Amino acid sequence: MTSLFRLFGAAAVFLAVAGCTHKNQGQKGSIEDIKEGYTVRYEYGLPVDSFLIDTCRIKDGETLGGLLTRGGATAQQVSGISRIPKSEFDVRSLRAGKEYLLLSQRDTAGVKRLCFMVYKPSLREAVVLHLTDSIHVERHEKQLQSAPKHAEVVIQSSLWNAMAGNNLPVELALELSEIYAWTIDFFGLQKGDSIKVVYDELYVDSTRVGIGRIYAADFYHGKKWQEAFWFDADTLAPAGKPFRGYFDADGNSLKKAFLKAPLNYKRISSRFTYARRHPIYKVVRPHTGVDYAAPAGTPVVSIGDGTVIFKAYHGGGGNTVKIRHNSTYTTAYLHLQGYAKGLAVGQRVSQGQLIGYVGSTGSSTGPHLDFRVWKNGTPVDPLKMISPPSEPVPAAYRQMFDSTVLEMRKLL
Repeated sequence: MTSLFRLFGAAAVFLAVAGCTHKNQGQKGSIEDIKEGYTVRYEYGLPVDSFLIDTCRIKDGETLGGLLTRGGATAQQVSGISRIPKSEFDVRSLRAGKEYLLLSQRDTAGVKRLCFMVYKPSLREAVVLHLTDSIHVERHEKQLQSAPKHAEVVIQSSLWNAMAGNNLPVELALELSEIYAWTIDFFGLQKGDSIKVVYDELYVDSTRVGIGRIYAADFYHGKKWQEAFWFDADTLAPAGKPFRGYFDADGNSLKKAFLKAPLNYKRISSRFTYARRHPIYKVVRPHTGVDYAAPAGTPVVSIGDGTVIFKAYHGGGGNTVKIRHNSTYTTAYLHLQGYAKGLAVGQRVSQGQLIGYVGSTGSSTGPHLDFRVWKNGTPVDPLKMISPPSEPVPAAYRQMFDSTVLEMRKLL
């Protein structure tokens, strides 16, 4: 596991950016000027210290031909760039605000000649336009560097706010919500819940660009800790059967057959009961579902893999979708504003797949989703439903998995 946390060193190159900045390389400016014993510094596959470098940003409405001409390119160079196939470089792909470099050298007469343009659509990517000899394009991508991190936060309101309030990447909240989507209701977090996590942060040179793999986490919620460990048998036993995912310490998958909720909701406006006074009909009748209050248009997804068995307007339920997940479970989604494009009866859907949007069709006093679950034909409370687990760690991998758990617990 130590290979997971190996750091890669790389020299960073910092170029001043303020409009279009000229960087004078002292007495340099031609390859012949490099003195004996000097270590040549390469960037984008070029010996950058042998060039005069102008660092610029693309302006609104600016074209490639225009900026090259302003940078000193000849008509022949501009014409050559226009003949590069779009599959190699589309001149219309330039975006305002993106950085580019103009690399020039002085000839024997002291005249400044443009040799290369480096367009940087992102921190990692660089498109090098060769403007001398054979005009062509090369693409370069900087290597991502990873740094192991450990974080521990106490939740006061939401996981997102806990990360932001502790100067931690908010991407952690998104990734953790995916990992624990089947075991923790993130809309039911309480003040005092907490999380410990071991993960990688990703860098390009010295700039953080995101997070990498989350290797382990321990979530305190509902008066108990819930561990999660990443296990990838491919990295430990490449010749074995592909097997990866997040598991608890006993080797049970954290991915269950169903999500805890089919949408991001504001609140639960009505719970499962056999004696609710209907807000419209003013009579007491069963409400064998859960109403999630959410803005109209909020995406609604299937809580598990299954087959669409009903999609139509259905009386007081309005626009309704029903999904049969297996021989035991069926779910329904009522009062939808509309359906996902292409959704049809008989279609197979995947867990998390969009099926419709929150609305207020049928007998409804406002936008919400009425979500229902049947087990063997009998209505069950979605909030109390025990979801069947996915495949656990196979016996053949248990020794490797147990070793992973021991090492990760030390880091947590």
